[in-house]
Amino acid sequence: MAQHNELGKLGEELAIEYLQKEGYEILETNWTFQKAEIDIIAQKEDTLAVVEVKTRSSLEFGLPQDFVKPKKIQLLVKAVNEYVVFKNLDVDVRFDIIAIHKEGKSFVIEHLIDAFYHF
Repeated sequence: MAQHNELGKLGEELAIEYLQKEGYEILETNWTFQKAEIDIIAQKEDTLAVVEVKTRSSLEFGLPQDFVKPKKIQLLVKAVNEYVVFKNLDVDVRFDIIAIHKEGKSFVIEHLIDAFYHF
């Protein structure tokens, strides 16, 4: 596996651990619909959090969250609409980004709640 894929997988694992510690129930990981893939779908109370995980080995080229582009946002919105209908859920939906970057030998996790779109 390419090194960036391993870093991305590690980032997703760290994000799942973080969300569980914060009281979220992980419903899905890597859920796909057409061309969209949602990294994590989690629920806390009546809120469904659609989580995009961005992991970087350094901040040299910008913040991890700066790499979520409008096209990706459109795909995520379309995918989560399908998910909510498919699962017949009655929840509020919000879009979060978990930005992770390496600092020394450890990772820094930043949870950006309601990061780019709100229903």
